[in-house]
Amino acid sequence: MTALNEAEGHVPGPLHDEPGGHVHGYTHDKDRYLKRLRRIEGQVRGLQRMIDEDKYCIDILTQVSAATKALQSVALGLLEEHLSHCVAQAVAEGGDTAAGKVREASDAIARLVRS
Repeated sequence: MTALNEAEGHVPGPLHDEPGGHVHGYTHDKDRYLKRLRRIEGQVRGLQRMIDEDKYCIDILTQVSAATKALQSVALGLLEEHLSHCVAQAVAEGGDTAAGKVREASDAIARLVRS
């Protein structure tokens, strides 16, 4: 179960084909990801309001931390979906595509660790 799914209490369902026949690993949870990102967007707007209203620094930092953790949860969920769907499928197919997908996933993990 992905980090997003754990936060939402969701068990993944079947995948749906995208136009053109390509399926993304997160497709079955697309609505949940969008809903979570809209909530995060609201958190960020709240941060803007807090600064505009000269709220206490520590209160703002607490909310920044909450928004950051929420984004990290989305990122981890997408990464897990990518590994279990896109990378696993490429590895099953083998060849240069597999190596490229593993490298791409490794690069994404490195970016997440640095952030």
